[in-house]
Amino acid sequence: MKVLDAAVVGAQLFLPHVTLPLLINKPQKHLGHTSNPRRWLNLQEYQSKKLMQDSGVTVQRFFVAETPSAALEAARKLNAKEIVLKAQILAGGRGKGVFNSGLKGGVHLTKDPAVVGELANKMLGFNLTTKQTPKEGVKVKTVMVAEALDIARETYFAILMDRSCNGPVMVGSPQGGVDIEEVAAKTPELIFKEVIDIFEGVRDEQALRMAVNLGFKGPLERQAADQIKKLYDLFLKVDATQVEVNPLGETPEGRVVCFDAKINFDDNAEFRQKDVFAMEDMTESDPTEMEAAKYDLKYIGLDGNIACFVNGAGLAMATCDIIDLHGGKPANFLDLGGGVKENQVYQAFKLLSADPKVEAILVNIFGGIVNCAIVAKGITKACRELELKVPLVVRLEGTNVQEAKRILSESGLPIMAANDLDDAARKAVASIAKK
Repeated sequence: MKVLDAAVVGAQLFLPHVTLPLLINKPQKHLGHTSNPRRWLNLQEYQSKKLMQDSGVTVQRFFVAETPSAALEAARKLNAKEIVLKAQILAGGRGKGVFNSGLKGGVHLTKDPAVVGELANKMLGFNLTTKQTPKEGVKVKTVMVAEALDIARETYFAILMDRSCNGPVMVGSPQGGVDIEEVAAKTPELIFKEVIDIFEGVRDEQALRMAVNLGFKGPLERQAADQIKKLYDLFLKVDATQVEVNPLGETPEGRVVCFDAKINFDDNAEFRQKDVFAMEDMTESDPTEMEAAKYDLKYIGLDGNIACFVNGAGLAMATCDIIDLHGGKPANFLDLGGGVKENQVYQAFKLLSADPKVEAILVNIFGGIVNCAIVAKGITKACRELELKVPLVVRLEGTNVQEAKRILSESGLPIMAANDLDDAARKAVASIAKK
């Protein structure tokens, strides 16, 4: 494993305002495991479209259905020349996905409303597997029935928080409907940026300049500028960290339409965005990550067999790397954070010991804010009450470390103390090799 791999994990968890949307929304691979971090609120496509619609942004007409009969009724209500049926799951690549019903593709176009009912019957209640889902796929519980519009031209547009600019930035390209990463790499001159004054908002001339850069002409120029300003209003209204529209397209009839969008939210604003956060679909979330979140623990499951229990993203990255360096494989990383309580330590051990893949646990704590003695008490309590069966290696440094080491040494428990991180990783890997 390279340091960069772990760095991506840490950045995803703790740096939601990444500059440029080149990594945002792309599940990252690390240690052979693909993971979508739990920290970010993730909405279904139809939910994002509803938020845009409520802010005056032009989207396709659509309905949502949970049964084949409701999908058929929605298709008839649309009374559209062509209809698109989309399975709603929190994963990309739906169009090329496969259902365990035998149906190929999670996105279908038809001009016959009756076909919508037949297709929905093979989608709803069945698992859809794509390049971004687990091997067994994800069960589809909802489909979106929308008006299919012809697209004469596709562009890319996004608003995101950029630390280097100390606020929001518009990013656009006349090359839409494709991976913006590829455009940035091959034709960077087609990427346009406009820094937004957070106090002033998007100025008319900025919106018009971006519309021109996106290639809109004539009356479409003003129409696109209006859509840009409404998207910024949405960005502010829902406390977004990013609103990405790909494509922002124009139709042969002369309309500017947001055909697809991804919205990221600032989870620190949950207290004032309760309606938005209440929309979150928890059925696709990892149960262990959800349980960890209850105790303010940050957890990401990996594919190894050595559980990592640390405090801080940087330390977590270093711990994963050094385990790999010694020939081991991390089973997870679990971050205790700063405001540690004894019960959190206990719950962390409960989560880790319940994982059948875990053959050893490595605790690596550097106590600055964290009191090592509190961690030590939580460790001893967990070992006794959970009757821990796997080897445990503990490395503690920092605040109250001598008291912590005394607690561990006097506990009478088979805990392997480590002098430093290298020693801890070596002992954890060796403890498995001895089995």
